Amino acid sequence: MDCIYLTGIRCYGYTGYLPEEQLLGQWFEVDVRLWLDISTAAKTDAIEDTLDYRSVISLIQHLVKTSKFALIEKLVTTIADSILRECDRVTQVQVILSKPAAPIPDFGGKIIIEVTKSKSNL
Repeated sequence: MDCIYLTGIRCYGYTGYLPEEQLLGQWFEVDVRLWLDISTAAKTDAIEDTLDYRSVISLIQHLVKTSKFALIEKLVTTIADSILRECDRVTQVQVILSKPAAPIPDFGGKIIIEVTKSKSNL
């Protein structure tokens, strides 16, 4: 199966356990890997024969911007499930969500969660 990677999708959102995270928000970064068959598009050179990844980017941005979950585990799973439901051609998806500036004292790293789901997991 073929893959399309979309990386570095930065969005400002309001998911977080602390009240100030849901009130003030923070930056998130999302990378996705989409499994699908691109062989027809490779022959026809027509966008209608593949996935228009602009729609996936817009979907991710919308979900991050409008969701107010306590846990990023919920957000990353919601993104994966939504892509599988909205994109008929995608058979499997991997979503990597990172929180680059988690409000944890003396911690300068990133929190990263990765989820891989397929249509059969819905």
